[in-house]
Amino acid sequence: MHMIVVGLNYRTAPVEIREKFAFAEQDLPEALRQLQATKSILECVIVSTCNRTEIYAVVDRLYMCGYYIRSYLERWFGIPREYMKDYLYMYEDQPVIEHLFKVTCGLDSMVIGETQILGQVRDAFLRSQEEKATGTIFNRLFKQAVTLGKRAHAETAIGENPVSVSYAAVELGKRIFGHFRSKTVMIVGAGKMSELTLKHLTGQGADRLLVVNRTMAKAEELAERMRGTAVPMEQMLEAMKQVDVVISSTGSADYVLVKQQIQRVMTSRKSRPLFMIDIAVPRDLDPEISKVPNVYLYDIDDLQLIVETNLNERRKEAVKIEAMIREELASFDQWFKLLGVGPVIQALQEKANDIHRETMDNLMLKLTDLDEREAKVIRKLTKSMMNQMMRDPILRVKELAGERHGDQTLALFTDLFALEARVADLKAEAAKLQDELKKAGDAAKEDHVFSGGKLQERSSKLKLPAGEMLAGS
Repeated sequence: MHMIVVGLNYRTAPVEIREKFAFAEQDLPEALRQLQATKSILECVIVSTCNRTEIYAVVDRLYMCGYYIRSYLERWFGIPREYMKDYLYMYEDQPVIEHLFKVTCGLDSMVIGETQILGQVRDAFLRSQEEKATGTIFNRLFKQAVTLGKRAHAETAIGENPVSVSYAAVELGKRIFGHFRSKTVMIVGAGKMSELTLKHLTGQGADRLLVVNRTMAKAEELAERMRGTAVPMEQMLEAMKQVDVVISSTGSADYVLVKQQIQRVMTSRKSRPLFMIDIAVPRDLDPEISKVPNVYLYDIDDLQLIVETNLNERRKEAVKIEAMIREELASFDQWFKLLGVGPVIQALQEKANDIHRETMDNLMLKLTDLDEREAKVIRKLTKSMMNQMMRDPILRVKELAGERHGDQTLALFTDLFALEARVADLKAEAAKLQDELKKAGDAAKEDHVFSGGKLQERSSKLKLPAGEMLAGS
């Protein structure tokens, strides 16, 4: 079995292309069912966000699987493959694992260290489980990836240095005043950026907030949610006489405030300074405003230094996370290589137990004068001899299975001990139990995703760890 991911993201495709390949939330169940039905795909997960669309799959062979997935995308979105070829990337086997780990840790995001993608990947995984689209491999891989993402943010400071422009504007104001308590802040605009800015402000203790917008209803709605006061656009200059900080973020193509207006405002402020921060592109505030005495104007370029400083801090933390990823890669790689060992070892142990039982039965028929205690001693000693004989071969085959050409080693081991029939029976039984669990819907329950649930109980019948019901298949 192999793993593959085919996708596009903010690095490979502009937003006008990404939106063409976005899966609608309500369509994902059917999209997963059609993807499962695609040739050679055994397990699959679809991750679809504003910045990426990625299809992860466990396949029975690598040859042609990229072609099959691209054909699926062509059918689903109605877009010719010639159109998408310049935007798609594809990774196979270990690079798939490394890529997924970087995604959940926020290292592959547009804003390094952001946490939203972790929840999005987790939701995508759970949805695939609900649709019975995952199995042994992805149950293990995605659980490990989500756990690693949580650990990366818990054990490093990668999320402690915000890097949004709205945050930088508030951080600049805090550096000027030290705090926002007792300061009056005016936000010009009621869009997403203004909302984020207000959230940062309230997080820093600001409690005197004014919201100005051309559409009064939007200003009132945002002000109500943020416990501020809405101000009509025509009253903005009058209200500005009592303001300490103005942060402007509108979608206007022209300047919202110009030098002459601010000059009139400053005549009634008695030299009290006014700090103005322009986070709009194109700019809302006329650059000439900076020439007005006691007015301090900053634009988005001035904020980039703060953003870049915090990004550098996040990059330092990313180095620590990359070390975590290397450890997790080694762990998953070892687990994956040992997937086929379980049935082989179990088959060997069962064969040895059968031989021991038959030998003891024959011995008891020939030595009829042995009492119960003597028979028990003989049984215990012969069992110990058998276990000691098997111990080194079992340890050795585990080691060899994790090395290069491990599949060939397992095949040779199976042949030497004549275990072919037993191994085949164990795999068939494991597949049957896995199918029963899927039909029962146990895999759709979140607590069983991460704890094993009934899967642990049923898998104990085969002496296999939870999540390895199809080991070696």
